[in-house]
Amino acid sequence: VQLQASGGGLVQAGGSLRLSCAASGRTFSSYTIGWFRQAPGKEREFVATISGSGGTTYYAESVKGRFTISRDNAKNTVYLQMNSLKAEDTAVYYCAAAQNPIDTIVIVTVGEGPYDVWGQGTQVTVSS
Repeated sequence: VQLQASGGGLVQAGGSLRLSCAASGRTFSSYTIGWFRQAPGKEREFVATISGSGGTTYYAESVKGRFTISRDNAKNTVYLQMNSLKAEDTAVYYCAAAQNPIDTIVIVTVGEGPYDVWGQGTQVTVSS
């Protein structure tokens, strides 16, 4: 599978953006997808993950209640709806895939874990 992220941009604090992660390949539903972000001068951090079927999701505490991850396997696309954006959400956002024979989420606390396919990043800038 190959991934391409899009949808970033400049938004005012309190605003919303929807990121998309489009995938190629015929086995998209067998991949757990995660969103990560990296702010200038900081380590890349895990943001959210969704299982292959879309039935299970998980969020980092910093975005819980504001971000929603979803997927449309018919369109080979995962979305990250970001609401109530804050200046500290400014970062380059990446989507990544982990092939997973079990329909579960994959949470990482350090590094990339089993996510071994990465899209190019998309810049999100939130002005305060």
